[in-house]
Amino acid sequence: MKIIAVANQKGGVGKTTTAVNVSACLAEKGVKTLVVDSDPQGNTTSGLGIDKAAVSEHSLYDVLINKVDIKNAIIHTKWDNLDICPSHIQLSGAEIELVSVEDREFQLKKALAGVASRYDFAVIDCPPSLGIITLNALAAADTVLIPIQCEYYALEGLSQLMSTIKNVRRSINPSLEIEGALLTMFDSRTNLSMEVVEEVKKALPKKVCSTIIPRNVRLSEAPSFGEPIVVYDKNSRGAMCYRALAEELLDNYKNNNLIRGEANG
Repeated sequence: MKIIAVANQKGGVGKTTTAVNVSACLAEKGVKTLVVDSDPQGNTTSGLGIDKAAVSEHSLYDVLINKVDIKNAIIHTKWDNLDICPSHIQLSGAEIELVSVEDREFQLKKALAGVASRYDFAVIDCPPSLGIITLNALAAADTVLIPIQCEYYALEGLSQLMSTIKNVRRSINPSLEIEGALLTMFDSRTNLSMEVVEEVKKALPKKVCSTIIPRNVRLSEAPSFGEPIVVYDKNSRGAMCYRALAEELLDNYKNNNLIRGEANG
């Protein structure tokens, strides 16, 4: 099982949209995929049609804090090949509760080891912070996918994330690689979007995904219906782009052509 953490401590960059939709596109291709919602807001959970109010005893919180077997927390979605370990608002307190736990950064890694044979991919939606929950995701992950929105201050906080990845590689996960920077909310009609693309490519040479995710109304609407874009509007630009991203991730996996970055230094 390949584990990808979708991470960027900057909020509103498309982490959840990416986690939901690239997972759905992998599943659509017959790839057995597990989504792990590690954001207390639980938007990935609801974005895949799971009622957050119905998630209580068995969520990622219980896996990390109460040692519940992750197999008992995983929920099958409405779609073939796509399961989720849901989030719960209790997860917001896990940062504090994990402080005194031995091997606190490795709780998610240990949990996922128990289902590694069941899935081809696991995609972790990280919270918009660089706390213990995100460290758990980075400790468990093989690669990090970094969404970066094509707006002002696109690279704000990126150096901090890269520094965190470096530290993770030094201390808790030496094999962690950078899958790529994913440009999101791209609007070809604006000079700003074009400028941000060039700026990101200069800042992260050879580490930018070929696929660029456009600003797309249908992508914005899909979560309110609890559906990934390939279900809500399978022919939209958003759906086509996330399918292309899924292909890109599969090619990286098959070719073992992971994008090595400055975090490797």
